[in-house]
Amino acid sequence: MPAFPRAELDEMVDRWLAENERCEHAGDWRPLALMYTEDATYGWNVGPEQDFMAVGRDEIRDIALGQEMEGLEGWRYPYQKIIVDDRQGEVIGLWKQLAEATRPDGTAYEVPGIGGSWFRYGGNGMWSWQRDFFDFGNVSAVYLEMIKNDALSDGMKKRIERATSGQRIPGYFRRGQAPVAIW
Repeated sequence: MPAFPRAELDEMVDRWLAENERCEHAGDWRPLALMYTEDATYGWNVGPEQDFMAVGRDEIRDIALGQEMEGLEGWRYPYQKIIVDDRQGEVIGLWKQLAEATRPDGTAYEVPGIGGSWFRYGGNGMWSWQRDFFDFGNVSAVYLEMIKNDALSDGMKKRIERATSGQRIPGYFRRGQAPVAIW
């Protein structure tokens, strides 16, 4: 892992945060794909039996930032803390997951716990990989609460229908069978 100048990594993080916020407000995260190398990978674990992995900028754009963010328009992921390791060229960003919908008491639906993204910098203002981590059980509990309270957007309803259809969804692999390992 090459070392990178701290100023270069800090500038990358600043650009990332600004573009992430812009995409969040637009409800379209696909433009973030331009911030990854052509051969970048982006993955996360989906419980004990399944991983998600997108390989290459096109899959990151179309699947990780497109398909996987569909229905989450209006959700916010504010970064709470950023840790930069310039010796390894890696960044960890810790974020919250907040829905646009609110509970009957007026509070936002929020996934409890800590969510985060671990990035490896590839130089030239681009990430070479990203690995997300979050508590899938907490995400499921918030979605279930939203279902019970009839607080799902139409897009979220479609997400859940897709996930429960029994059909293979691009990017999802049995644990250990993804084209690139999480680690």
